[in-house]
Amino acid sequence: MALKKYKPNTAGQRGLVLTERSELHKGSPFKKLTKGLTKSGGRNNFGHLTSRRQGGGHKRKYRIIDFKRNILDKEAKVERIEYDPNRTANIALIKYDNDVYSYIISPQNLKIGDKLISSEKAEIKTGNCMQLKNIPTDTLIHNIEMKPGKGGQLNRSAGTYSQLIGKDAEYAQIKLSSGEIRMIRVECRATIGMVSNPDNKNIKLGKAGRKRWMGIRPVVRGVAMNPVDHPHGGGEGRTSGGRNPVSRKGFSAKGKKTRKNKRTDKYILRRGKK
Repeated sequence: MALKKYKPNTAGQRGLVLTERSELHKGSPFKKLTKGLTKSGGRNNFGHLTSRRQGGGHKRKYRIIDFKRNILDKEAKVERIEYDPNRTANIALIKYDNDVYSYIISPQNLKIGDKLISSEKAEIKTGNCMQLKNIPTDTLIHNIEMKPGKGGQLNRSAGTYSQLIGKDAEYAQIKLSSGEIRMIRVECRATIGMVSNPDNKNIKLGKAGRKRWMGIRPVVRGVAMNPVDHPHGGGEGRTSGGRNPVSRKGFSAKGKKTRKNKRTDKYILRRGKK
């Protein structure tokens, strides 16, 4: 996909850069694979704001995505490729031989009419799904399970992929987009190829309103608040905070590690770049 620029007829269009979507399906989503999506505005069941900077946004339908790919040994044909407002990647509607439809995350270079299959001994072809023990090393993969049968959890956003760099009897070594190397059971499934829409990272929204359409509200700087609201708040005149940058709860904003799940540390062989 390519990037699309606009003539500066208005101030909001002057810097606007979006992805070209002319090749995507222009109609409504497949009705049987959609359901209503309610918004919480960042509030929990007590009505308390627990996730800040959320609210508003355009009304959406949720597309039910098949992350498990557990219809085995049945060939499916790609009917169309669609835009999904709930994720950065595009999605593909596929139809199995027994007239069952499902949505999957569309890999890059997937075309309408392509044939896909989820099987133990499938061809190493973009969009096919199989267990890690049957995938050759150095293959690019996405939608990777972390527990057998749970469904893909890793590499689902636009343009991401992992590389299978090694295997033994029980575990495969996966190199993630961040540079992290992680061990995953060889019975877990993954899909061949990288995720579609890699140009998503180059989008420029052009105006604040487009961010509001996405349901993202403005961010207020800590130094503009009162001391009761933020550790950076208060001070006579214009101050720069008076301490090392921290979050509203006092956690360091300079990359201090906050991971506490020591139980799964043994599966991470190397940390990522960040």
